[in-house]
Amino acid sequence: MPHHLSSLGEKLTARSGILELMDDLGNALQAGPSVRMLGGGNPARIPAVEAEWRRRMDALLKDGDRFERMLAHYDTSQGQKAFIRALVQTLRETFGWEITERNIAITNGSQNAFFYLFALLAGRDSGGRDRQILLPLVPEYIGYADQALAPQAFLGMPPAIDYIGNHHFKYCVQLDALPQDTSLAALCLSRPTNPSGNVVTDPEIRALASFAGDQGVPLIVDSAYGAPFPNILFVETTPYWDRNVILSLSLSKLGLPGTRTGILIADEPWIEAIVSMNAVVSLANGNLGQTLVRPMLEDGTLLRMSREVIQPFYLEKSRQAQAWIQEFFPDDLPYRVHLSEGALFLWMWFPGLPIPSAELYRRLKQRDVLVISGHYFFYGLPEPDAHSRECIRITYSQSDEMVREGLRIIAEEVMRAFGG
Repeated sequence: MPHHLSSLGEKLTARSGILELMDDLGNALQAGPSVRMLGGGNPARIPAVEAEWRRRMDALLKDGDRFERMLAHYDTSQGQKAFIRALVQTLRETFGWEITERNIAITNGSQNAFFYLFALLAGRDSGGRDRQILLPLVPEYIGYADQALAPQAFLGMPPAIDYIGNHHFKYCVQLDALPQDTSLAALCLSRPTNPSGNVVTDPEIRALASFAGDQGVPLIVDSAYGAPFPNILFVETTPYWDRNVILSLSLSKLGLPGTRTGILIADEPWIEAIVSMNAVVSLANGNLGQTLVRPMLEDGTLLRMSREVIQPFYLEKSRQAQAWIQEFFPDDLPYRVHLSEGALFLWMWFPGLPIPSAELYRRLKQRDVLVISGHYFFYGLPEPDAHSRECIRITYSQSDEMVREGLRIIAEEVMRAFGG
């Protein structure tokens, strides 16, 4: 580690949950097939989707000097104009949203977008008040936790828990406990929620938007797994946007994480701020993802592929993984699985787990099974309770063989922890 770092440098170089996750992902890819990588958020390789990317790239290469122009020129700091026009048209026609090109900015991935947003919103304002981002449903995405530049930037709310049968549950927003706090800078949630696969209901999202409006702050909704693309949603839900909502989309979970393409949809002043930050931090954005996807927006292929290929693929993967959980976990073992309503993950809770989830993670890693310890997802809370140390996140996006064997080993280690 370099000497004499600034306080910001020390913060950004400290060990974090997202760094551990990305290290595990990279090391697992290098280690080969012996490691069961059930911890990352990498999308599955879907043959029909990959064939579409190859077809679009082939068309790009054959289209005059379009490929060379893509490589040889910067786009504007807002993003590629033709891509933004196509996206505006799609959103207007699909959802009836009254947006224009001035309501969209592109970033180098949605992780980059949230760094910008938290830098804009959290921390001490010009009036000397310390402003916080309210997370109305914790556990929440691990990647937010260390992004804000200000200390104590997040104010987390524990969920209400709806117990379903013997082995399932669902998190719900405690709407009656939302704080009437003038220090709030914004509300933020992922929908579907990473890590739990929860989908905040339509009444919940409308109530949160109304609350945010009453507080005079934006509601930030991370739809990296949601509608309109990649549409990894297993319950009926309506995408929500108004001028008080900052909506984040991504091309990553379509199968394009390597293109690092994030999308923000917001009122014009927010977009102007993001464009200014893009110019200072990165000049412009990567344009490969935008160039590949624009024709698919224009001809309707992108939404159709999300609806007819990507969503059914992950729904079947989720159902199969849950069937294996029922096969490997004895009925009398204390375990619950959050209702799988979207995203790429199963969120498992072991009430009364005798060891912390971080220790369970360590034991599983010794057996070449990588998961994410649940404690990383509980932040911003005044006093995290035992629940935060009893959960793990498991991805089911990998091969059936890898997921099945990984779940079998997880069941063995959980039974061992309970003394079985």
